Order: sequence, then C-alpha cells, then structure tokens
Amino acid sequence: MKNEIVHRIYDFLKEYPPFNLLPKEAIMNISANVMVKFIPDNSILFEIGEIPPPMFYIVNEGAIHLHQEDGQMVDHCDEGDVFGIRPLLAESPYLLTAKSSEDTILYCIRTQDFLPYLTHHPKILAFLASNFAVGSGNMFYKKSTSPRSDDSNNSENVYTELFAIDTQKTPVYCHIQHTIQEAAVTMATHQIGSIVVCDQEIRPIGIVTDKDLRIKVVAGDIRKKENISLIMSSPVICVKPGLSISELQILMIKNRINHLAVTQDGTIQSKLIGVVSEHDLVVQQADNPSILIREIRKSQSGEQLKRIRDKVERLIKKYIAQEVSISFITQVVSGINDEIIQQAIRLSEAKLGKELYKGIKYCWLALGSEGREEQLLRTDQDNALIYMQNDSIPDIKEKCIRLATEVTSILHEVGYEYCPAEMMASNPSWCQSVEEWQQTFHRWIYQPGEKEIMMCTIFFDYRPVYGEKSLVTSLTDHIFQLLDKQEVFLHLLAKNALENPPPLSFFRNFIVEKNGEHKDSFDIKLRAMMPLTDAARLLTLANRTGGENNTCKRFLALADIEPQNSELYKMAADAYEILIRIRTKHGFSKNDSGRYIQPNEMDKMDRLLLRNAFQPIDELQKLIKIRFQLGGIL
Repeated sequence: MKNEIVHRIYDFLKEYPPFNLLPKEAIMNISANVMVKFIPDNSILFEIGEIPPPMFYIVNEGAIHLHQEDGQMVDHCDEGDVFGIRPLLAESPYLLTAKSSEDTILYCIRTQDFLPYLTHHPKILAFLASNFAVGSGNMFYKKSTSPRSDDSNNSENVYTELFAIDTQKTPVYCHIQHTIQEAAVTMATHQIGSIVVCDQEIRPIGIVTDKDLRIKVVAGDIRKKENISLIMSSPVICVKPGLSISELQILMIKNRINHLAVTQDGTIQSKLIGVVSEHDLVVQQADNPSILIREIRKSQSGEQLKRIRDKVERLIKKYIAQEVSISFITQVVSGINDEIIQQAIRLSEAKLGKELYKGIKYCWLALGSEGREEQLLRTDQDNALIYMQNDSIPDIKEKCIRLATEVTSILHEVGYEYCPAEMMASNPSWCQSVEEWQQTFHRWIYQPGEKEIMMCTIFFDYRPVYGEKSLVTSLTDHIFQLLDKQEVFLHLLAKNALENPPPLSFFRNFIVEKNGEHKDSFDIKLRAMMPLTDAARLLTLANRTGGENNTCKRFLALADIEPQNSELYKMAADAYEILIRIRTKHGFSKNDSGRYIQPNEMDKMDRLLLRNAFQPIDELQKLIKIRFQLGGIL
C-alpha cells in the first residue's frame, strides 16, 4: 500500500537542493525516515553553543531566522531552505541561534540517513560547503540565483569560488614532549580553542582541541601531567596555502573536522605555517558576496541596504589589500551594486503600489562609472529610465517619475549622493519613452554643442540594470543608425576626447590644481581616467561595437578588432586598472571619492605606477588625432 505521507515528503524534497541532486531511490529512502516537527511562532529551535542532535532541517512551511550572538539576523530560511547542518560536519556546538518568525513546519533529516550519499555525490559536498557557515541551502541551485541577470553562467564562478583566505597567520603550537597542562596554558594564554602538536622540525603530528581537554581530562581519567600525545588526534589533516573557502569547507566536511593545518607543501612532512578553523571560515563568510546578495534580496529598507553596502566596502578593502585583480573586484562589486538598485526598485514599487505599475514596460539604466561597471566607491548617482509609451495606461510618465524619485531617494539613503546636475531618472529629462529618447539622441547627434557632447559622453555608457532590456537594445540600434548618417559627430566627440592632455608637465611633474578647494591636488578622474574612458568610448563607437561599456573590456575588444594597435590597447587597459586601484585606495584612506590626490602623500611605488599609467594616454591621443584628422589640435 502506498504511504501517502512518505510520497508527500518525497514530492517536496525532490524539488530542493541538495536532495534534488540525488537519485529517486535515495530521496525515497530519506523520505521514509523523515520526522515532521511543528515550531510555533517566535520559538527557539536551537541556540548558540548548544550541542546539535544527529539531524538537520529543511523548512516545509513557515520561516526560520538565524541570528548571531549580537542578535543580528544573518539569514532568513523559508520553504525549501536547509539549515542546522552542523551534525553533518562535526560534533561541535551551533554557531547561530534558530528562531521561528511564524508558525513553521520542519522536516528533520537524520544524519545517519544522509551521510552515506556524501561520498558518492561531490555536488552535494560543494553545496554544503558553500552554505554551512550560515546554515542556508538555496544559494546556488534555486531559480533566479544569478547575481547578474544578464550573466547567469558566470555568477557561480565569481561568487561561489571565493578568494582564498589568509591561512598563513603565525600558528600557535606545542612540541610533542610537552605535557597536557603546558599545552592548555599555551591555549589559554593565546585564547585559542585548539593547538597543533609538532616535532622539533615544527612538522604537525597531532592536534588538541578544547573538546579533547573537556572529555579526556576534565571529565576523563587522564591527568594533566601526562604527555600531550595521549589526548591528541592524529594524523593531522594538512592543506597547502592559497586554497579557496569552498575547498577548505569541503575538506572539513569530508573529514568531519573543524581545523586544518597549513603546511608549506600541504603534507605532514613539511613545516607548519598556519592553522585555519571553521570559525575563520565563518568570519570570512560574513562578507561573502553570495551572502551579501542574499541579504540584499531580503532587505526591506534603505537603512538595511546601507548596512550591507558598508559591508561591501570592507570586502573591497580586503580585496585591495590582498592585491586581487581589479577586473575581479569590479565584477563582484558591480553585481552587488546592481542587486542594491534592483531591490531599491522592488521596494519602491511595493511602497507606491505594484498594481500602479502593472503593464508598464520600463528599464532602469545605470550611467557613468556604474554603467561602465567601475564604481567601487560610493559616488554621485547617474541613472536614467526608459519606458514604452502605452496610451491605455494613464499618466505613465508621471508614474515612472514617481517611481524614479522613490528609487533615487533610497539610493541616497544607501550612501549614493544625488547628482548635483540632476542627471538622474527622477528628472523628467532623464525619464523618457523610447520615442522621446530617440528624439533626444537625434538632437544631440545632429545638433551637437558643448552641452550635447557632454550628455553623450555620460549617456553612451548606459547599461540596463532592471526591467525590459529589449527597450535598451532598440535604443542602441537607433543610435548606431544615427551615427552612420552623421560622421561629423564622431569628429566632435574625438575633439572632446583630446580636451585633457597627458597629466605631466614638461619637467615630468604631476599637473595639479592651481587654485580652489583642491589646490595642489592631482585630479585623477579628470586628468588620468577620463582621457582613457573617453578614448575607449570613442573608438568603440567608431567601430560600431556595442554591448560592452567597461573601459578595460572596451580596450581589450579593440585589441582584437585592430591587431595593429593591440599592444597599445592592452597597455591602456592595464593602465586603467592601475588608476582604479590607486583611486580606490586613496578614497578609502581619505573617506571620500578618491578623486583628488596629494602627490607628495603617495608612496614611491604608487607614484611610479601612476606616472607609468599616463604613457598610453599620450599614444592614444596621437592615434585619435590622426584617425579623425584633427591636425590643429594638441
């Protein structure tokens, strides 16, 4: 006779990770042993420091909040989310408190029923490794998990394979001849929960944890005067330096341990150089891009989004300090910035009434540095909105402006200042229908003055962030059609690209501001970055290649299109990355936009890097001058 309850549980589990990674027979076996648990609203399931039972949980109905010791919620688990998986890792206390936020039904999965499948299903190990720090289970396998809606295949590479953590902190260890008491004193002195036991060559032999001391000495019959070898676990699981968080997590899960010894070559035959603990991974995960994105999607106010953006700055600082490539950093941060904008739009729609915007097709555009995916510091807002005119929807423009005003207000609360020139979607001039934008660009391109050229340099870096992206595609096609018929416009754009010559004087000194608020400062944006962004934009438009706004990527694409200038374009891409890094470092040190730099405050290496970054500017401007026949300029 068919067991309806078991099949009902099976039908549920098969839809969610990690169970959907198992064959039907395995899921059915697990379902037959599931226990169902009801948790009333506002009830605690488990607390920090509590020893877990041999089971973990998946939410069937309701919601569970996971809190840190300070009360801050780190995750919201609802239907299909797995949490409390500590028993799958090792016999250690919970690191978070689980509390229901409404009446909740949980399926309790016994570890003994699930553990046999770990060995033969590596994807399950990867799933658990990427989630155990916060206990949630829907990060990478549910629908709509891509942090970049236009690049889902790339999101997992960027966000799941996290940058390696520092595993080479000076390790605390004791020698094999030491007593238990001597090792315990060392642990207490350094306030650590474990200690590696080494030989005379500082090669790891074993490891002792607080748990070993409690069970084998305090509650056991081994005296503290005995040799440390009597209570140590051996052999030690060792790793080489530079592994990613996910790799370290998988090793801990496979071996059901909380500590890994880091040695010079990853074996017990070489010298100990560090120790990484589960706690280290939890701390690292606090600023994990994937976790931050999950927090963004669950935020309900601008204030919450601001706190997350503050965490993003910590992440950027860490990446900069670790010399992570700028291309990686900008890709991660742009994805997070996009998520913040998208959530701000969703919150704004909810506040104004979703029914009000039903049937309106619109797209939010990022402009300027965010449009180029280069915004690491919180600078002024530059955005716009494009919508499809629909005569059956009354007051459509006013509704779009109201939405944009609410969105820009939230972004201002997050820390993105209003644009002084009001180049924002809340300005009616920057919130237009497809037809109106087409007319605007027709005017800018066919009647170009100084203002129109400036507008184009800002708007030509637009990038869709939220909504109907087909509207943007049609606008781009229209712009290229206009350019095909108005070549003189590109000549004017080229003239504008030569406005800022290489920023070194005849005597090889930095050209600094002569007066005003920033007297004697070097304007890295105006004098170094803009000449490169302007050149990349101009040459990309001249080649009629759309779809890429990032300055470095534009130069690399140009290197493929024009092999004869490949070396110059690659040099320009490298130079721009250097400029972004220097500006970001300076911005963090001064707590500002990083635009104005005091050359005498820079260290020798940064001064040299900055000076070298100027070289391709001169070469690019010579190329532009020749290509667009601007003989009277420069």
